[in-house]
Amino acid sequence: MGTASSEQAEREPLLSPSSTETNDLPVYSRVYGRRWLVLTFFSLLGFLQGMVWNSWGPIQNSAIRAFGFNKSDIAVLVLWGPVGYIPWLLFMWLMDNKGLRVSLLLSAFLMLLGSALRSVPLEEELLRRWLIHGGQLLNGLAGPTVMSAGPLLSTTWFAPDQRATATAVATLVPYLGSAASFLLGPLLVPAPNDSMPTTARGASGGTPHDLFIRDRIQLLMYSEFGAVAVLFGAVLLYFPSRPPMPPSVAAASQRLSYRSSIIRLLSNGRFLMIAVAYAVPLGVVAGWSGVLDMILTPAKVSQVRHSHGCPEHASQAFADSIRGMLKLILVLMLAGASLSATWFTLTCLTRLTHLPSTAATLYTSCILVGIFINSSVPMFFELFIETVYPVPEGITCGVVTFLGNLVMGLLLFFLTFSCTDLSWLNWCLTGSCLFSLMLILLFRESYDRLYLDVFVSA
Repeated sequence: MGTASSEQAEREPLLSPSSTETNDLPVYSRVYGRRWLVLTFFSLLGFLQGMVWNSWGPIQNSAIRAFGFNKSDIAVLVLWGPVGYIPWLLFMWLMDNKGLRVSLLLSAFLMLLGSALRSVPLEEELLRRWLIHGGQLLNGLAGPTVMSAGPLLSTTWFAPDQRATATAVATLVPYLGSAASFLLGPLLVPAPNDSMPTTARGASGGTPHDLFIRDRIQLLMYSEFGAVAVLFGAVLLYFPSRPPMPPSVAAASQRLSYRSSIIRLLSNGRFLMIAVAYAVPLGVVAGWSGVLDMILTPAKVSQVRHSHGCPEHASQAFADSIRGMLKLILVLMLAGASLSATWFTLTCLTRLTHLPSTAATLYTSCILVGIFINSSVPMFFELFIETVYPVPEGITCGVVTFLGNLVMGLLLFFLTFSCTDLSWLNWCLTGSCLFSLMLILLFRESYDRLYLDVFVSA
């Protein structure tokens, strides 16, 4: 499982090119029940990575009170997520050459180490803040694998008629983890009591309420560390890179090398077109959601249990029955996202638009933006792979998730210098959705991998 010979064997195609061109050798394929366990482990890892990344935004008021953070600190804590994508080429090479097991074990270890650093209960405030930032960075370094390997896992383990659903689950669960942090954080950590003076410091370095908030944040850190530790142990015990037999012709076919794949992707105009259509709205929405509590504070909606995009899995239940219609679905989703983002933006400007600005309308528009944008992710991933096949799935999705995190990183970088008025971020959200919609309308789709599975296997 970890020897050099087995790793080299994983790089050999299970089906030689000649066997797809002649009838001399039959194509054997099989699906295994254990694929659901593999998908569950992978999805849970993505869920926890998203939850740890978004730990601080939903409790930003309490963190400011307990640790002396400011709003720029909160933005930097979120920024460590896209910063973790800087060595993305290394992680994509590791995935392509060593397989899913080695890549995922490394990511799980980084998450374990990062969540452990955040949980160290130091009294020295400056050192504690450095450990928290270091933990967020280590968790961010796990992002390139858990956010990009979903389509590779679905192709490696699932039959063509289940592949889109597996991709949907693997790619959407990390966003569900980010959304769940809006529930778990405020559930464990109370909002600061504004009626209590912040200058009344006791011998232990804070008011009783401040110390209680600090203890509850510590409980949140311990809870996330414990969950990551249990999952790391499970992945260490069982997570094979691939099944004994491939589930489809596409899973067994020869793929391009790492270097050839990068060259092919960067020289393919159609791929770059939809990569930008994916990266701009997803990057903006990720940055926007990371500081959503700061955006909603002026509307008197602060550190409460708000979430967005939790029900998006329901829209993927029919994913495998609509193969060949990815462009149409993306157009509908992006149109819905554009309308929802416009509604949210105008609602936040209630003094000018006179639209009703209530918690219900803000929650509804936020949830709709999350549903439409997050549900488009697996559709984008499937379209990427169909467009550039036979480029390996991990490399393809690694490139586009890097671009998405680059957009998010730039957005959060500017946010560290402009934390007073965030209305411009809402306009970025609306504009990014409309921009992506126009690019998808102009895109010409093709389904090379689907053709191979349907016609060659027949």
